[in-house]
Amino acid sequence: MLRRDKSLSRALRLSAACLALAVPGMAFAQEAPQAEDNADAEIVVTAQGRSQLLSDVPVAISAVNAETLQNSGANDIRQLNQVAPSLLVSSTGTEANGSARIRGIGTVGDNPGLESSVPVFIDGVYRSRSGIGLNELGEIDRVEVQRGPQGTLGGRNSSAGLISIYSKKPSFTFGGSGELTYGNYDFMRAATSFTGPISEQLAFRVDGVYVKRDGFYRDDQNGRDINNRDRYFLRGQLLFEPTDALSVRLIADYTSRTEECCAATYVDRTVNQFIGDLNNPSTTGVASTTTSNNIINVLRDLGQPLAAFNQGFGRNISVSPNRVFTGETKDYGFSGQVDYDFGGATLTSITAYRQYRSGQASDTDYGEVDILYRAPSDDAYRQFHTFTQELRLQGEAFDGKLDWLVGGFFANEKLTVRDNLRFGNQYGRFANCRIISGGGLAFAYNPAAQSCITPALRPTVSGALGAAGPLIVAGLDRLDTMNNVGTTNDRYFQNGTNWAIFTHNIVHITDTIDLTLGARYTKDKKDFNATFGNDNTVCTANQAALGPLLTTAAAGTAGAIIGLSCQGNSTAELNGVSIRDDRNEDQITGTAILSWKPIDDLLLYTSFARGYKAGGFNLDRSALKSPVPTFASVGGAQALVGNLQFDPELVDSYELGAKFSNGPFGLSVSAFRSDFSSFQLNTFNGTVFLVQNVNGCDNLVGGSNADTDLSNTTGSCATADITYGVRTQGLELEASLTPARNFRMAAGLTYAKTTYRDDLIGTKNGAPLDLALRKLPGDNLSNAPELVATSSVTWTPDIGSNGMSGLVYIDGRMTSDYNTGSDLFPQKEQDGFAVFNARIGLRGPDEAWGIELWGQNIFNQDYAQVAFNSPFQAGQSSAPFVDPQYPGGRQIFSQFLAEPRTYGITLRGKF
Repeated sequence: MLRRDKSLSRALRLSAACLALAVPGMAFAQEAPQAEDNADAEIVVTAQGRSQLLSDVPVAISAVNAETLQNSGANDIRQLNQVAPSLLVSSTGTEANGSARIRGIGTVGDNPGLESSVPVFIDGVYRSRSGIGLNELGEIDRVEVQRGPQGTLGGRNSSAGLISIYSKKPSFTFGGSGELTYGNYDFMRAATSFTGPISEQLAFRVDGVYVKRDGFYRDDQNGRDINNRDRYFLRGQLLFEPTDALSVRLIADYTSRTEECCAATYVDRTVNQFIGDLNNPSTTGVASTTTSNNIINVLRDLGQPLAAFNQGFGRNISVSPNRVFTGETKDYGFSGQVDYDFGGATLTSITAYRQYRSGQASDTDYGEVDILYRAPSDDAYRQFHTFTQELRLQGEAFDGKLDWLVGGFFANEKLTVRDNLRFGNQYGRFANCRIISGGGLAFAYNPAAQSCITPALRPTVSGALGAAGPLIVAGLDRLDTMNNVGTTNDRYFQNGTNWAIFTHNIVHITDTIDLTLGARYTKDKKDFNATFGNDNTVCTANQAALGPLLTTAAAGTAGAIIGLSCQGNSTAELNGVSIRDDRNEDQITGTAILSWKPIDDLLLYTSFARGYKAGGFNLDRSALKSPVPTFASVGGAQALVGNLQFDPELVDSYELGAKFSNGPFGLSVSAFRSDFSSFQLNTFNGTVFLVQNVNGCDNLVGGSNADTDLSNTTGSCATADITYGVRTQGLELEASLTPARNFRMAAGLTYAKTTYRDDLIGTKNGAPLDLALRKLPGDNLSNAPELVATSSVTWTPDIGSNGMSGLVYIDGRMTSDYNTGSDLFPQKEQDGFAVFNARIGLRGPDEAWGIELWGQNIFNQDYAQVAFNSPFQAGQSSAPFVDPQYPGGRQIFSQFLAEPRTYGITLRGKF
């Protein structure tokens, strides 16, 4: 295993420094929902479907109140990272691809066919993918981050945890608030909220947010900024309470985003030492040497400035002429929650309909050479139409000895993905130059000539290829014309129906001992169909002409040409072809918790939970087969549709915890272990996205190294020897202290060892792991740092005797080293780092007005959210660019950078 040298003592010293700062409002500093600010108030959450003091809830949960969210500058779930140490939210190629992880477990969002391991609920309504939570949130009352499998309390089941966001309800007292913010990058944010009574029984609330900001990246080629902001959010609510027994809450919201996102830069050796000599050009006319890479020559000679390969964390991006990152997102929905108290039981009904649609253009190769792109189009998008209905009935029995809850959940999700990914205007020449420069034909390399071959040397090249020479050269000539072809419009449709019944019951064995038992039965059905549109006739022509050579000595060259002609199964053979499939599954999950309060201030508990995340379909035609054979030769596309399926993810989770709270001081400690079977992994291998289930094996066929070699056929497993593939285990600590009314501190520390087993396989049938994932066995998962510490301090001193107060706030998050790539290539490692936010302000009596100066990432910490294989940009495969340091050979790498330092001023007012 090749990893950066880590120093545990250094990490512990850094975490201790962060802990010394302490974070307010997290976990034990959470106040009762809708309560006024009171630092001494006990924390109330609804993590068990009931309003309970957080210190009495025997589950691992972080709760963040509105004040902490405001002070930290959190406007979407990504910024929860600063105040929840077990949570990591990041985004990649589009903000629709946002992914949330808890304890190192999450789902990469690049394929909407995969459901979220950490789903997002807003006001009790399930959002189809966690990336949807990257919208503006408006006025928020609190956020609860629950860790571990969920499902027995309602809503959609989850395997790793969930994020529950609760907006502020309408009030029967007139009030309003407003905010104006200006910052660097010409950042402007305006937000307002009004609430009050319409009658004695009906109240309203209206929230609105508008945000505009320049981008963090500069595209000099096309004269624009990328990763900008231009969005607005509206939400209206009505609260009807005709009696003490009945409450009806109606919510409607609408979000619009028209932005350019998300650009990337090349990774160089100053960012990651394992890049080594990957970004060095080789001598013109000579194949790669032991210290150079022929693909850099090709990119340079076709227009890519070399400076882009050596700019560290610079934000000047490379974009092909006239390619854009324009994106448009519309997200809206309606929900109604009815609560009725029958006296002995309370019925809750939550009904919701939501529509989410996001279209995103991109220069998909992330460089100036025009290799791959998605053009802006109204016919290219991902869209969810989601209807959900939840019913819960809960009450007490046996003179309060039993708190019972039963319920049901139904969801219908209609998913549409329409894609228009096409090869760029320079793809054909790029592909040929990649072949010619990478081996024995490098002597003929000429990027300005047809097929990248010096005209005078074409006969020599043909002769060097033997009897197949004329066919090979003709194939290269066809490939040279492969420009601006590919997908005209691929359409994927998935109609998913999910229903469940559940129960969650707390038995009060004694006044101090409780036993919680929960169970859930889930039935999931998905109907899938797809229709393809494609005009890439170069693929079909080269398959027909060069296919007979695949059984000859020229098979390697012929296969390379066909592969580059038909990448991702982009072929006119699929034009107008439709496929369909369906899958059904059901699962029983549940939880058991034993808790004990030896004294009023101390809770001890132990628990077991089984979690589940549904299987599904990989919405990507590339998974049907290898690009080399024709579809006709393997029975047609419909015969291969089963290759798109992946299995459900299961987890068994164990936890041991303690919570102490005596008012000003709170401490929560939990130790956990979770074992995941058929873990769902999505990774980009430089050409296509792979969706792979990951399991473990107790007796790997071929020996313990059979899953780390370069073969896709070795490393299978007998079904009796299959076991879990991923384990996360560790320790979490959250603490808070309020030594004075206007001074609050708290801190969080998570140590999570989230690893793959030493011996891995793919499916539950024992098939070998894909060779692109050969770095996984025995290593940590991607985006799973072993050590994270969060902390902050809030001081709100009184100023004079007229009610004015000050605000001093700082928070920090320290993260140890981790790998950002799901294939764990060392070139995607990220060094440990710390990010700090700060805010200072002056507030009037009752906070009727306020002025604040703020900064986020105040020390301008550079780091990558995700590093990835630069699409198609791989050079010759030969020593010394081989395992273990170079598992991608001469593949080069790109990265999505995190946001730089931002700062500004905010004016607030309320009445």
